[in-house]
Amino acid sequence: MTLSIDAPAAAADILSRPIGHLIGGASIDAADDFFATVNPCNGEVLAQVASGTEADVDRAVAAARAALDGPWGRMTPSERGKILWRLADLIEARTEEFAHLEALDTGKPVTYARLVDLPLTVDWFRYMAGWPTKLVGSTIPISAVATPGDYFAYTKREPVGVVAAIIAWNFPLMLAAWKLSPALAAGNTVILKPAEQTPLTAALLGEVIRDAGFPDGVVNIVQGYGETVGAALTAHPGVDKVSFTGSTEVGRHIVRASAGNLKKVTLELGGKSANIVFDDADIAAAAAGAANAVFFNQGEACTAGSRLFVQSGVYDQVVEGVAKFAAQIKVGDSLDPSSQMGPVVSDQQFSTVMGYLESGRQQGATFAYGGSQLGASGYFIEPTVLTDTAPGMKVVDEEIFGPVITVQRFDDVDEVVRAANSSCYGLAGGVWTSNVARAHAVADRLRAGTVWVNSYNVFDPALPFGGYKQSGWGREHGAAVFDSYTETKTVVVPTT
Repeated sequence: MTLSIDAPAAAADILSRPIGHLIGGASIDAADDFFATVNPCNGEVLAQVASGTEADVDRAVAAARAALDGPWGRMTPSERGKILWRLADLIEARTEEFAHLEALDTGKPVTYARLVDLPLTVDWFRYMAGWPTKLVGSTIPISAVATPGDYFAYTKREPVGVVAAIIAWNFPLMLAAWKLSPALAAGNTVILKPAEQTPLTAALLGEVIRDAGFPDGVVNIVQGYGETVGAALTAHPGVDKVSFTGSTEVGRHIVRASAGNLKKVTLELGGKSANIVFDDADIAAAAAGAANAVFFNQGEACTAGSRLFVQSGVYDQVVEGVAKFAAQIKVGDSLDPSSQMGPVVSDQQFSTVMGYLESGRQQGATFAYGGSQLGASGYFIEPTVLTDTAPGMKVVDEEIFGPVITVQRFDDVDEVVRAANSSCYGLAGGVWTSNVARAHAVADRLRAGTVWVNSYNVFDPALPFGGYKQSGWGREHGAAVFDSYTETKTVVVPTT
């Protein structure tokens, strides 16, 4: 394993032993079935991880149900909120440990893990810690003529039950917070299934969850492969809801598998987001914003602004600015404090991205910058800017999930709105203009769940987040997320 000189001892401790599951408050090791998690900077094995089975899932579901029907279900909303806040404090106190593990496992720069992933994780738990006492019902007057008599009618919001939270590998800790914090605030119990590529921070999170004082079984963590653990959770009759973040293809499998008991499903899926620069924009800010929108986190973000549309009058300036920005990015080892971009997460993802780049070459794209592997080891890819691109090219139509941006020219608003909306995805988008009326008008017309104006990738736990079309079902965050994690019960009582 590779650790920086100042790595916290606890990070090394996590890597010094096989990583197991957390089920019913206890650490559970695999009997004999493990898989390796590797450092994408060099391909070296970081740790051996227990490969979960259907039996492990059964035990986790039973533990979650017992906690739901037992101590967690009997806690007051205020008590639940205090535990969530305590968890946030403990994560914040161990920022360095989490940041090192996240950087090692994902390849993202440790500086970004420390300054972005960890603060946002803490913010999410603290924001959601305030919600348990605010999930209220209402009283409703009954006045239907076919309902004689006097009644008192009211609604209650109750937890859905046992939630399976299945997360992706690009922001492992933050996505765990996105799932756990609202589900727990609403009174549910959870089984977290980390991505098999990035299991490390979930292992440390399990330790911190126990330290925070959650009753046994409220949060369970089952490591393993999607086709085993993920499939078992999705089809399990004891699971009441699945919350999934990942690819659209896997989302379709989850929908089919969840049909057995018609469990509730929310899906945060892929994207091919349009980022639009008009000729009256602040060109320097737009070029830097467009570059950050796609190269942040190695391009491994569902919201990545991977389709850049530039109005003809400023096309050359913006392309030059984005290419210049790409050329200045320092790509390096995730634990090097000076690194601004790391490798993609795995050999498989490396092959996928390089395959798209070759497709771009074959279909006539021009490489304004990048397009090659960096270094002899690890999964490093140059930040890449592709011009002379058009719909029908795989690099334009399909989600690459790597540091690759395609640039297309446009002349008028109607043209670019049609092009932006032509994708099967609709997760996010960006608009760069100094014309306030145009900004609002274009934002209204884009078929996307989030539209940023003169900015990109602005997140807050209070902001609803989710996609149109094949980018998903439902919304994460804010008040809207609780529609997914609660049931509304109506109670009617005669008063005469």
